[in-house]
Amino acid sequence: MSWPDVPDDALVLVPLGSTEQHGPHLPLSTDTVIARAVARRAAGLVPGTALVAPAIPYGASGEHADFPGTVSIGHEALRHVLVETVRSLALWAGRVAFVNGHGGNIETLKAAVAVLRREGHDVGWAGCDVPGGDAHAGATETSILLHLAPEQVRMERMAPGEPRPLAVILPRLRAAGVRAMSPTGVLGDPTGASETQGRLLIRELVSDVAGRVAAWHVDDQGRLVR
Repeated sequence: MSWPDVPDDALVLVPLGSTEQHGPHLPLSTDTVIARAVARRAAGLVPGTALVAPAIPYGASGEHADFPGTVSIGHEALRHVLVETVRSLALWAGRVAFVNGHGGNIETLKAAVAVLRREGHDVGWAGCDVPGGDAHAGATETSILLHLAPEQVRMERMAPGEPRPLAVILPRLRAAGVRAMSPTGVLGDPTGASETQGRLLIRELVSDVAGRVAAWHVDDQGRLVR
């Protein structure tokens, strides 16, 4: 869509991902691939003019820093990127929704959106959350990548990782990083993943994000809720 065709009340969805290890079998861009796909498909379900910006591929991934390939810009730099992105978009767009694919970005999203809303910008965020899914590079993300980008999944390198739920390991994870919990970087078990399951998961994620964006209710954490 060219500049003259964009109405004043246009909604812009900004995919937010990360560049970080996802075990030996998934690409560094996993979170970005998911966020981009969800944003693009959700935009087609939202009433009115909904545009999708290029994805922001770097996030706050310090917990993965011990693994080669991870590129983390940290919370402070990420906050500035998010704030300035919305300030720029607000010159011509009516609303901005971040579609987040990486859990490590959430605290920064809350802080950035709080600043922006105090400035009067109409902005919120929605996560690509799978209730009951495993934490990182397990069956959940592997299934989704088998659906979205099967050529990037190295099936022969799949192996189970740390099996305990995220809630159990989170304190040590925050203190010592992912490698202390899982030498492979996997939190979960990818070996049961399937493209069929990934297709269903993406459908659920898209429906959830589209519903949140369409309802446009922003809670006190900056999150879009129904």
